[in-house]
Amino acid sequence: MKTMSEKIFVELLAAVLLTTVSFAYAQQPKKIPRIGYLGGASLAAIPERIEAFREGLGALGYVEGENFVIEFRWAEGKLDRIPALASELVRLKVDVIVTAGPQVTRAAKVATTMIPIVMATDPDPVANGFVVSLARPGGNVTGLSTFLPELSGKRLELLKETIPKLSRVALFGTSTRPGSAQSLKEAQTTANAFDVKIHKLDVLSPKDISPAFRTATKEHADAGIWLVAGSFAVTQRSEIVDLAAKSRLPLIYDRREFVEDGGLMTYSVSATDLHRRAATYVDKILKGVKPADLPVERPTKFEFIVNLKSAKQIGLTIPPNVLVRADRVIK
Repeated sequence: MKTMSEKIFVELLAAVLLTTVSFAYAQQPKKIPRIGYLGGASLAAIPERIEAFREGLGALGYVEGENFVIEFRWAEGKLDRIPALASELVRLKVDVIVTAGPQVTRAAKVATTMIPIVMATDPDPVANGFVVSLARPGGNVTGLSTFLPELSGKRLELLKETIPKLSRVALFGTSTRPGSAQSLKEAQTTANAFDVKIHKLDVLSPKDISPAFRTATKEHADAGIWLVAGSFAVTQRSEIVDLAAKSRLPLIYDRREFVEDGGLMTYSVSATDLHRRAATYVDKILKGVKPADLPVERPTKFEFIVNLKSAKQIGLTIPPNVLVRADRVIK
C-alpha cells in the first residue's frame, strides 16, 4: 500500500507529464496550406493574372507566407514539360492545384485524382472531359469556363463597325481546340448577315504562325480574328503582333495581353477577373468543400480594348462610335 507521500509524488509526476505533453502539442507549428499553380506559359507572360489571383486570396484574409504559400511551376511554353511539373506538385502534396488552360488541367488531372484542381480558365471543361457538367462537376476538378462561342460573332461585328467596307476576314484558329467548331459557326452566322467571307486558317503550333499570315495576305483579307489556342500563342504574342503589323492586317484578339503588347484591339473575357474569382474556389476547398460540389462558373466580365498606336501604324482610323464603346484606349 502506497504512503501519502508516494501518492503525492505520483500525482505530481502525472501532472508534470500532462503539462509537458500539452505544451509540446501546443508548440507544434500549424500546417500552412500549400497552393500549387501550374502554368503552361511563364510569369512574365501573365503577371496581371497572377496578381489578380493573389489579390483575390488577400481579400479573403490570406497573407502569403503567413497562412498560405504558392508553389509555382511554369512550362515556359514547352508543353512537353507540363506532365513532369504536374507530377512534381503532386509529390509536394500541395492542398490544391490551380491551372490555366486545358493542357495544364489535363496534365494535373492525369497526375492526381485526389488533390483538388481549380481551373482559372478553360475554353470548354465539359468537352475536354474535365467535368461531367457545369452544375455537377464530379471528380476533383472545378473552376471557371470561358466557353462563349458567341464572342466570335461579336468580334466580327466590331471589325465591321471599324472597317465598314470589310468583305474578307481571316479567322486564325485551332481546329483541335474544343469549342472551335461552335466559334466558327457563330462567326459564320454573323458573316452571312454582313455579307462577309471568312477564310479559316488553322494554327496548331508555332511553325504555323508565319504561313498563316502569308496565306491571309495572299487571300487579300481585310482584317482578322485571332482565336488560336495553346500556351505558345501567349508566349509568342510579340511575334504575332509584329507579323500583323508587317502584314498591315487589322486583328481583333481574344486576349488583352496582345493589345497591351501592340495589337490593334481585343474583345474578350477578363482573364484577370477569372483568376481573382479562382481564389474563391481555393478558399472554399481549403475550408473543406469538395470540388465535385462546386459548380463551374462562366465569365461575367468582358473588356473591349483599342490600341490607337497600332491603328496609326497600319494606317487605320478607328471611328468615334467604336472608340466610345471601348473600356480602355491605349494612346
